[in-house]
Order: sequence, then structure tokens, then C-alpha cells
Amino acid sequence: MGFLNRLFGRKKSLESDIRVASDWIVTALRSSGYHADYSLESMKEIDRFFDEQNTPSGILAQNRGKILFALGAYVGQTAIKLYGGEWITDDKAPDSEVTAMVRLANGAMFYPVVRCMKRYQLGTEESVYAYLALLSTK
Repeated sequence: MGFLNRLFGRKKSLESDIRVASDWIVTALRSSGYHADYSLESMKEIDRFFDEQNTPSGILAQNRGKILFALGAYVGQTAIKLYGGEWITDDKAPDSEVTAMVRLANGAMFYPVVRCMKRYQLGTEESVYAYLALLSTK
């Protein structure tokens, strides 16, 4: 929980930090020319962001942890808006920011921050858009 205190200020709960981070990244994405509106199509923009900004001079070269958490928050919030569901969090877990999970109405579960970390590390084969599109069929 200390990680988010340093990034976003004093926290109330991980779920509230997720909402703050998601709103923050929407504003940041839009100001950088990316379409972010909590739609499935906007996940293509997240993939485009990773493709364009995962370079030595790209946005992800600075504040990577904050940005990956915020992107994960946005991806999770989008999945919940699209498919219904809820965040499963544990404010006491030392790695709670990474292990925050979304359980969708259809029973599918995933870790949005981990998904964004994989997209950052492994590239296009870990497409966020494709992953969220598949979640609707589970």
C-alpha cells in the first residue's frame, strides 16, 4: 500500500485508488492523443499506447509503475463496465496493487495490472484488446 501512497497521495482504500488512477490515466491518455472512453475499442488505443510509448524516449520510460498501475485500473474498470463484475482487493496484502483482481459477472477472473505488465514486457502478443474481447466469451 505504500507504493500508491507515494504515487497518488494519501489513500483511503485500494478500490478508491483504482478509481482515481483510472480517471487520471483517461485524462493523461486523452491529452496525449489516445481515445479513452471505457469501450472495448479503446483497448486498441491501450495497445497502441504500449506500441508507441514503450521506447527509451517514450512516456513509459518515466513513472512506469504509476502508469502501469493506472493502465491496469483503466482496463479493469473497462471490463467491469462492459461485462459487469467487481474488483477483488486486499488492502493488507503487500503486493495488493499488482494482485488486485477483477471478477466478471460471467465468473471469469483476471488481474488487470498483471495483464498490463505482461503487455509492457512481452509486446503485441499480449494484446489487451484481444484479451478483453475473449473475456466476454468465458
